[in-house]
Amino acid sequence: MSWSRPIVVTLLLGPIGCAAVGAADLADSTAAERRSVSVTVYNVNLALVRETRTLVVDRAGTRALRFMDVPSSIDPRTVHLASLTAPGDLAVLEQNYEYDLISPQKLLEKYVGREVEIVEQAEDLSTRTVRAELLSVNGGAVYRVDDRIVLGHPGRVTLPSIPPDLVARPTLVWTLDARKAGKHEIEASYLTDNMNWSADYVAVVDADDREAGLTGWVTIDNRSGATFENATLKLVAGDVRRVRPMPVMEAMQGRHDMAVKAAAPQFAEESFFEYHLYTLDRPTTVKDNQTKQLSLFQASGIPVRKKLLLVGQPWFYRGQYGTIAQDEKVAVVLELVNSAKDGLGIPLPKGIVRVYKKDRSGAQQFVGEDSIDHTPKDETVRLKVGDAFDVVADRKQTDYRAISPRESESAYEVSIRNRKDEPVTVTVREPVGGDWRIVTSSLPGKKLDAATIEFEVPVSAGQEVSLIYRVRVRW
Repeated sequence: MSWSRPIVVTLLLGPIGCAAVGAADLADSTAAERRSVSVTVYNVNLALVRETRTLVVDRAGTRALRFMDVPSSIDPRTVHLASLTAPGDLAVLEQNYEYDLISPQKLLEKYVGREVEIVEQAEDLSTRTVRAELLSVNGGAVYRVDDRIVLGHPGRVTLPSIPPDLVARPTLVWTLDARKAGKHEIEASYLTDNMNWSADYVAVVDADDREAGLTGWVTIDNRSGATFENATLKLVAGDVRRVRPMPVMEAMQGRHDMAVKAAAPQFAEESFFEYHLYTLDRPTTVKDNQTKQLSLFQASGIPVRKKLLLVGQPWFYRGQYGTIAQDEKVAVVLELVNSAKDGLGIPLPKGIVRVYKKDRSGAQQFVGEDSIDHTPKDETVRLKVGDAFDVVADRKQTDYRAISPRESESAYEVSIRNRKDEPVTVTVREPVGGDWRIVTSSLPGKKLDAATIEFEVPVSAGQEVSLIYRVRVRW
């Protein structure tokens, strides 16, 4: 009979204990006792959780409570507990955050130096039990069986019990001081990491690229390690400052894309401190390891301006270069004003705007995307959605003259070719720097700011136009 056939290792578990207090002195509070829960999610990978639970204190004096079903990413330094029934009758004397979770590896680590039993199975499916001392689990289990040292024994390891300092899930253990016995409605609040939200937008431009419809979506990503059922959901948009110590635990992060249909707005917006707060109009369940999307708003008929933009570089004016670029890309930029008269006028949380347009068959096609920062009302939103296919440019320096060690004069020719069947206007934006002035130009140049010249270059269909200008720079 052979006993060398390897099988899958399993662990037989016993009752859970607790290192901080005796098991008989512990009371458990789980998610089943929740009366309500509110989750406020910040777009800095942070959430504030406020939950109320019913707690029965069976006697006055010092009492231990195991507060369970908290996120594995909780920051225990932020926990606050209060009795809503009798605030002066209940106080927290001590808090311990137990997060040494049960796992096969952890269990074996706790039994190093102790005796365990290994159940072996032969080829005829008969079994026998072997007593062994677990010597090490570094890089694999090492056992002493009688007078032999065995590496990675091919058997099922059984343990007599679970060590008292391991828990099945993250748990807060409180030592409470109760003045009298009775039922308490308690409120616990805490911050947790690994819960985030972002805004996503879908813009659909019309056939003439002059109007667009805009739909806003909220994407909530919960990797906190806990599920919040029927929660009041609030979202805070703004750059909230955090001072971060070393994290207690790191959770998995990820993201999943979801296909959704537009729906009616569900969030009420209000100014809050120097941020903006969005409150969902109904309770919702936010599951652990779940990505949830909710409609934020819908707007239509928003005026849009499409611009073709060619931008230079400041170093063009500091030396002699000759031909600088050939077949240079011309950016496509969409501009819209976030104003009430233009159909918006609401705070736009930062996020990604994806732009679509209908083709001749009526099907919407993706034409590009860009990210926006938090945008107050009445501000302009600019989206670079891509580069023009049929409009290209060449750029060369036609002359350069050093007037002094800190002054020069140079001439440029920017040739723009329009291969489209319709006329276009290309905005040429040249960042110069230093003390400069335009000496001559074939088209009017505008001083956009202290360091930028801007030209508007109209190009007819199928034609090429050259912008020629000379500039003197002192630095």
